[in-house]
Amino acid sequence: MMTLGVKSTGQRRMRLVLAVSMIAVLAGCQNGDFQLFNKKPAEEGSDPSRAVKLIERDVEAPDVFQVTEAGLWDGRPSLGGVWVAHPDVVEPERVIIRNTTNDKFVIGALFRRERENPGPRLQVSSDAAKALGVLAGQPARLNVTALRREKVAEEPAPPPVQEALPPATTIEEQPLDPIKSAEKAIEKVEGKKAAPTPVAKPIKPTKSGLEKPYIQIGIFSVEANAKSAAKTMRGAGLKADVKKQTAKGKTFWRVIVGPAKAASERTANLKKIKAKGFADAYAVTN
Repeated sequence: MMTLGVKSTGQRRMRLVLAVSMIAVLAGCQNGDFQLFNKKPAEEGSDPSRAVKLIERDVEAPDVFQVTEAGLWDGRPSLGGVWVAHPDVVEPERVIIRNTTNDKFVIGALFRRERENPGPRLQVSSDAAKALGVLAGQPARLNVTALRREKVAEEPAPPPVQEALPPATTIEEQPLDPIKSAEKAIEKVEGKKAAPTPVAKPIKPTKSGLEKPYIQIGIFSVEANAKSAAKTMRGAGLKADVKKQTAKGKTFWRVIVGPAKAASERTANLKKIKAKGFADAYAVTN
């Protein structure tokens, strides 16, 4: 009987010790000291929103191949889709083919012409002739330029456009530190003293509420080709501009369409642009 009593007392003490230990652990959890399930803090400088996204775009490469001369379709159906052939070609290339007489263009392949016949050196496939408006047996002056895929940094999205407030709407002062910090930043940029009462003034609406109201149809290394593309866009009833820019010592010309006043207008513009052959067109800020 004494042995049983000793065992019972020992078991009660063990339970008491375990209970005290569990209470201490739970207290540590409540005080925020228990780190077992806490996630590892993110490392500094690993913000994915700051990563630069690279995208591929077609860029003209006249140094690789470019000719402007008469091209001929013999009137017979051709296999292989959209292509042209020229005797000076070293290797097959991806090219943009323009009909300089009507400003039509198409992207296709360029091959070496193994056999030369009397007449124009540029041989045009039936599909290319149809896209360019070239009639059978009638030479047309064509510009053929090689294309290269280059990686460029995608333009970061601008901050959301703040909606205009009605004239009679005001914002009451709130005792929040973030608002005071923002006011100080605005004062520093504009060089003005803050008003005694932080009442927001009505914001004038912009001409376009879209973040990216323009559409870039392409980047051209030849100014004449850029102007030709812009002329094609204007012929389709779109407002097009040519912008000259320089990067890494190279000069190029961007052709943009816009601005659109609404998302529906921008979508309609993009549909017209792609119908003209600019499949890589995309929305930009300016």
